[in-house]
Amino acid sequence: MLKEEIKKQAALIENELVAIRHHLHTHPELSYEEFETSRFIQQKLKEWGISYSTMATTGIVAIIKGKNPSSRTIALRADIDALPITEENDVAYCSQNIGVMHACGHDVHTTCLLGAAKILSELKDEWEGTIKLIFQPGEEKNPGGASLMIRDGVLKDPSPSAIFGLHVHPGLEVGNFSFRSGKAMASADEIYISVKGKGGHAAAPHLTSDTVLAAAQLVVNLQQVVSRMNDPLNPTVLSITSVNGGNTTNVIPSEVKLMGTFRAMDETWRYKAHEIIKSICTNTAGITNTEIICDIDVGYPFLLNDGPLCEQARSQAIALMGADRIHETEIRMGAEDFAYYSHLIPACFFRLGTGNKEKGITSGVHTAHFNIDESAIALGAQMMAWLGAGITV
Repeated sequence: MLKEEIKKQAALIENELVAIRHHLHTHPELSYEEFETSRFIQQKLKEWGISYSTMATTGIVAIIKGKNPSSRTIALRADIDALPITEENDVAYCSQNIGVMHACGHDVHTTCLLGAAKILSELKDEWEGTIKLIFQPGEEKNPGGASLMIRDGVLKDPSPSAIFGLHVHPGLEVGNFSFRSGKAMASADEIYISVKGKGGHAAAPHLTSDTVLAAAQLVVNLQQVVSRMNDPLNPTVLSITSVNGGNTTNVIPSEVKLMGTFRAMDETWRYKAHEIIKSICTNTAGITNTEIICDIDVGYPFLLNDGPLCEQARSQAIALMGADRIHETEIRMGAEDFAYYSHLIPACFFRLGTGNKEKGITSGVHTAHFNIDESAIALGAQMMAWLGAGITV
């Protein structure tokens, strides 16, 4: 039975997978700079006799053919980049690249996909179709490595009928998974604003255009976008996260810079909101006698999990792990460039439980103390292999 064979193969390679994760965690690389990571992945694929090609500089696409390979193609995706964070974990496999850390679990994602690759390759006479393995760079930084892989043809020759991706979930205990159909994660746009005016002596504000006051008014005014111009039932976040201007107590600066993020789950509203944000900047400039320049760096779209695909995946997951270990993923206003795939083909992005409260493994992603219960790795590998081999769409 294929399910039991997948579990058996996962158990056989569990120690090897943990060693792979340790290597990746020790040698993290930032977005679009994953050269050694890419070489390591290629080395493993070559060692296991799995054919592959490269694209988007550090991206890799591997192909495994089962019986009747033209009958269907399923894509499995992992991201490979790390974050600009200095690791504070006291572990033997701590990052050796100061200021760079796999704090979002991409080392785990990559290891799980490599594990699935080895399992599927070993069992290729037991399942039908073709599996396309996508090792993708640059998830953490615009424009998103997914968009570059799509540009370079990752969804062609052969074209997958569905794609799966997993993500670590430190808030979910190890041994568990979660799925969600429909809208699952938000779009993410970066906001950069410059407030310019005539600076001068703080004791003579009437002779200046007070950029600090204008910036303060702008921060407040922008909150109307969510609180008064958006449907309350439509998830949206606008956060100004940085205000920089001036460096002493008695000078009104000639420029104040602001940064922030805009998140939404509706593409029409998203771009309407961009125009509202720019209009508020223009109007605030008019009443404060300043010049306000607003630049919005458009990022990833919202992530849409295909309903029929996710429900089939949930059923498959229950068959593999048992109903008590399969849960509902909560909606998140975080973003993921897997979303690009989800707007082109049926997609299912699910969560892998990696937390363990008893062991004190509870730190969230994007923190200096993030880590996982490593027994999750073999489970993630078998789930990816099982979905790749068993989905019928």
